[in-house]
Amino acid sequence: MPKHNPEQSMMNVKHEFGEHGGVVPSVERAATFTVVHPQTMPEIFAGEKGPSAGGCFLYSRHFNPTNDVLARSLAAMEGTERAVCTASGISAIASALSQICQVGDHIVASETIYGGTHALLGELFPTMGIETTFVDPTDVEAFRRATRPSTKVYYTEALGNPTLKVADVPALVELAHESGIKLVVDNTFTPMIISPAALGADVVVYSMTKYLNGASDIIGGAICGTEAFIGELMDLHTGRVMLLGPTIDPRVSFDVYQRLPHLGLRMREHSRRAAAIATRLFELGAPVTYPGLASHPGHAIFASMANEGCGFSGMLTLDCGTRARAEELMEILQNEERFGYLAVSLGAFDSLISCSGSSTSSEIPQQEQEKMGLSPGLLRISIGYTGPLEDRVAQIERAVIKVGLAR
Repeated sequence: MPKHNPEQSMMNVKHEFGEHGGVVPSVERAATFTVVHPQTMPEIFAGEKGPSAGGCFLYSRHFNPTNDVLARSLAAMEGTERAVCTASGISAIASALSQICQVGDHIVASETIYGGTHALLGELFPTMGIETTFVDPTDVEAFRRATRPSTKVYYTEALGNPTLKVADVPALVELAHESGIKLVVDNTFTPMIISPAALGADVVVYSMTKYLNGASDIIGGAICGTEAFIGELMDLHTGRVMLLGPTIDPRVSFDVYQRLPHLGLRMREHSRRAAAIATRLFELGAPVTYPGLASHPGHAIFASMANEGCGFSGMLTLDCGTRARAEELMEILQNEERFGYLAVSLGAFDSLISCSGSSTSSEIPQQEQEKMGLSPGLLRISIGYTGPLEDRVAQIERAVIKVGLAR
């Protein structure tokens, strides 16, 4: 299968100029929009007119010109027909899944996913009559075994949070489509690097808070899919994005849109630095996991899915064994070495470090953390691109030696 070229695809999108000819689009902050003729308004409510049919806007919870500019670029990047932006990553996930699933339906999901998503699927959705079975994302047959007549969705992260397990997206596509099941892929860790829709996934979701934005200063989400599916999400009567109202602020959309042109550059540099640091840690005998290392169980599958030239992501993990040793290492990395910051989230220009089991995966019960291979001392490190790389390598090398993680 030929690889997708996200950067080239975004270049092919019609450039949006500002209202007065500015080289960047205008920020449309209006909550509501006028129509010229009174008969137009009922036509909009009936779905006969809209932004792409007559150029009509109604209300910014429905459609907004600035949000639409970003959505068109995201759809081009992913190779989907359409996209819609939301106020957060978790709202994008919840809206997409609840649009597909009804009471009595079933989801098979990766067991190694963001803790908030795990809580959504494992705790909140059951109260709405939607059940989820969690399986190892690297075991395609586990998805098959867990499938029921009521299964509507397979859900996975392309690169699992926080264990960095690699999902075989093409194999899951084949299995899902055998039974008319939709594959929904969270691509937050690997934008530009992996293009799930080009590999056959039905829906791609993002937390735009992370790499897409890249500065840890906004919250946002996105759903990319077919024209029909995005239309369902925005339906005035049953659309989950329309009726649940996770509307993104147009000023946030503008900020993310302005950072998309250099997303490819950023991802290549995140990947280059993460690869260099992971390689040195591996040489030291430290318990590092990084999909770019040949020792990673999913390395070959990742390489087969990845678009050319963007690397293997900026995410790596260090298994310190115990939470105490993890906290000791974090203390050194931030407060002695100034390597990065102790913070949740990822994808910023600075390196961000967290102990997943007691932070972003803490919603997952301890027994399930153990089952998915999440050690209480696992550090998730999002490698940034500030400071000379040789200095960053030396900083983390000194730190792991000091806490006794090198062999």
